[in-house]
Amino acid sequence: MSPASLLAELEPKAAELLERHLSQAKEWFPHELVPYSRGRDFVKGESWTECETDVGGTELSQAVRSALFLNLLTEDNLPYYFRDIENTFGVDGAFGVWVRRWTAEEGRHSIVMRDYMTATRAIDPVELERGRMIQVSGGEAPAPTSPMQGMVYVTLQELATRISHRNTGKLLGDTAGYEIMARVAADENLHFLFYRDLTTAAMEIDPSGFVEAVEDVVQNFAMPGLGIPNFAQHSKLIAAAGIYDAQLHHDQILVPVILNHWRIESLTGLTAAAEAARDRVMTRIGRIGKLARTLAERRERSESLALV
Repeated sequence: MSPASLLAELEPKAAELLERHLSQAKEWFPHELVPYSRGRDFVKGESWTECETDVGGTELSQAVRSALFLNLLTEDNLPYYFRDIENTFGVDGAFGVWVRRWTAEEGRHSIVMRDYMTATRAIDPVELERGRMIQVSGGEAPAPTSPMQGMVYVTLQELATRISHRNTGKLLGDTAGYEIMARVAADENLHFLFYRDLTTAAMEIDPSGFVEAVEDVVQNFAMPGLGIPNFAQHSKLIAAAGIYDAQLHHDQILVPVILNHWRIESLTGLTAAAEAARDRVMTRIGRIGKLARTLAERRERSESLALV
């Protein structure tokens, strides 16, 4: 099925989901959530130190700082995500309205997170700004090759982002920080629901194309952060802290969405190529689950030895 034909057939569903989203989305204001009273001026050339951080009296772990760093720089890369999503869905009709609304909502995330980190000095502002310049200047983003692939990817990515933001907030140990990350995560959840249900409709129209897109995304899935300085190092710290790791990816994303909601195992009428792709998807998800359990057990053993 051609991309244009698929999008044309999905247009009424997109309009329906857009209407649902607008009825559920809540208006909120970044300035009402940020604890500006904790802030003070930065002296030009002043070196930042971790001891300056004021997040309600708690001490931030490096893993939480890494999560804040990656989460914010990912949000900063919005221009390129907008470019790819607009190229995928177009500028007209319900899809165009959705893309612009999604962009406006996502823009608030970087505003509120940066203001929070600046007021509380949670992150070195020089490192943060240099990272932003590198990230945005590089322009790296997971460009989809088709609308179907794009829908599958953003569904999983929005859910993964929701989980990462929410878990970061829980580990901040700061009421204001928790509320900010929870507010951002709530937005991401509504975005996830839009894309999940749009993809469900696409699956019903073209099940074989859907399965092949799922295989491609599952085989190559990566959080949108490539291009961020020291991305791999930050990701390892985040995984070790349980903010976002292989087990979460398997148990809270792949299984509930692909296996339980889309029920890929139950699809019928697939082409031979799609049948083969489904077999590979199931094998891949099984391997990810096995790897996740192994890594979790290894981490538990290491933590137990550290307590001895």
